[in-house]
Amino acid sequence: MVVKNIHLNNVSLRGALQVPGDKSMSHRSVIFGALAKGKTVIHQFLLGEDCLRTVKAFEQMGVRIEQTGQTIEIESKGAYQLKEPLYPIDFGNSGTTARLMLGVLAGQPFHSVLVGDDSLSKRPMDRVTVPIQEMGAQTDGRLGGKFLPMSIRGGQLSPMTYELPVNSAQVKSAVLLAGLFAKGTTTVIEPTATRDHTERMIRAFGGEISREGQHISIQGGQELQGTELTIPGDISSASFFVTGAILANNSQLVIQGVGLNETRTGILDVLKQMGAQITLEQTESIGDEPVGNIHVETSSLKGITISGDMIPRVIDEIPLLALAATQAEGETIIRDAKELRFKETDRIEAVVQVLSVLGAKITALDDGMKITGPTALKGGQVSSYGDHRIGMMAAIASFITQEEVAIENPSCINISYPNFFEHLDSITK
Repeated sequence: MVVKNIHLNNVSLRGALQVPGDKSMSHRSVIFGALAKGKTVIHQFLLGEDCLRTVKAFEQMGVRIEQTGQTIEIESKGAYQLKEPLYPIDFGNSGTTARLMLGVLAGQPFHSVLVGDDSLSKRPMDRVTVPIQEMGAQTDGRLGGKFLPMSIRGGQLSPMTYELPVNSAQVKSAVLLAGLFAKGTTTVIEPTATRDHTERMIRAFGGEISREGQHISIQGGQELQGTELTIPGDISSASFFVTGAILANNSQLVIQGVGLNETRTGILDVLKQMGAQITLEQTESIGDEPVGNIHVETSSLKGITISGDMIPRVIDEIPLLALAATQAEGETIIRDAKELRFKETDRIEAVVQVLSVLGAKITALDDGMKITGPTALKGGQVSSYGDHRIGMMAAIASFITQEEVAIENPSCINISYPNFFEHLDSITK
């Protein structure tokens, strides 16, 4: 077993940093580039393992994709020219690839077999297969089609109006992607707004999509056109350093060129509500996405309740909020976050276990957790649970532990942030 020892107590975060391209947008840029007719050029693409799974999936279906550094070039004949894959498509650990590709494959007139690693094979896919089956796709898989491995035979789809049973941008995106291949208008109703990169990217590729209140509608049969775009820095990746700078002594940090889409900045809003000193500076817009710099410094925090409509805006950053809460004055309660139990691992249990080993006062709830602070963390050996966000959270915790943190299986961090430890070294003083 590989273990990485890290201890950054009494170290500050100072200077400036640019984090890798946004993971959600990198996935979607390849998907829409492969469905669009013509040439697409993507700059600052995230070269993490998950996003490369999306690239490989389309290469198996005959799309020519070339990589030069962080630039991806795609040549496609359009959405209806994909070829049947000769062998199973392996999604690895990427839930985003799996769920969004189900939406794409639902509209393809061929058969595909889909597999994933042990972790992905435990994540539910029926939240996507149920609506695409109603639209006309045929799917089958383990336990009645709920889990990978899975087969899908697509074809002519019928439009539908679908109300999301869970607040999930992945499910919304899958249904909208399937809607591109349906004859008529497909509408998704989301009770609470989730990240809207799919909607913005459809427009970037020349497509039309409308929103009226909670209803998002797309007309099938549109032909998307290749384009050139730049992926801004990933705010989820930036959030690890934001949290580290808040907790570490005498820190002043600027994270540059980060996507500031309001459906993704919930982590900053919550941390400011807890008392963090964070300033945003919008510098430009890339396509329809606001981009700017995040200024953050060491701060004192207070406990709060995080629940309701805020949860979809912070779902990926809750492990960091739990870590921050260990140093906040009073009690922090996180509710309405049961979706965390269906991530790369059960993130509620993983967060509680890791922080408990380090000495935190934390209790799991059915749909969240309760943390009492401030508590001096002691250090220790913890599992990453094969989950990139748990591994990075443990590394950031070492800024405030009395002894070193030993992280088991740190390589999982490569899923979203291959240069994480290099970047961490570059700004620790």
